[in-house]
Amino acid sequence: MMQDRKTLRRQMRARRRALSPQQQRQSARSLCRQLSQHLWFRQARHIALYLPNDGEIDTAPLIHLCRRLGKQLYLPVLHPIRHNRLWFTPYHRHTPMRRNRYRILEPVLQGKPVRPAFALDLVLMPLVAFSADGGRMGMGGGYYDRSFAFKLQAKGLGGPRLMGLAHDFQRQTQLPLEPWDVPLDAIATERGIYRIR
Repeated sequence: MMQDRKTLRRQMRARRRALSPQQQRQSARSLCRQLSQHLWFRQARHIALYLPNDGEIDTAPLIHLCRRLGKQLYLPVLHPIRHNRLWFTPYHRHTPMRRNRYRILEPVLQGKPVRPAFALDLVLMPLVAFSADGGRMGMGGGYYDRSFAFKLQAKGLGGPRLMGLAHDFQRQTQLPLEPWDVPLDAIATERGIYRIR
């Protein structure tokens, strides 16, 4: 029997927060090794990712690798006008940062250019739980689903590849999903990459 979203979200968040700093570092390094070999990552020039919060798998090793390889990085920023949507703004070593309403670090906009969601090559997104069929459970705000809703209409033909990043224990047999949930193309964990489509 499937758990309800609220219970599962609470359990998964508690479990990832319980990881020790050493476990987090090991997982982050293993994840980076897995992704560095993947064709989608190697081919991507414009990559959106996130800064970890609430026990999410750390992207620091990936950020260092992307910079070394000359890839353009973008971070999500809460859209200042459109409710529950994200903008993606360039992220460099000296990008000024601030905490948003959720206390998550994001770039200060200051008239910076943003990259439309459809013009990214690869989006590496956080999640609370995932299923083998590409289901993703986030924190519940629907930001990524609204920002990439065009992928549902395009039937996977347009826009970036969407890849969730997670600890392997976040995998579920099934997830309680809604019609507006945008499925992932793959999920990367410290143990490997689950390719969906």
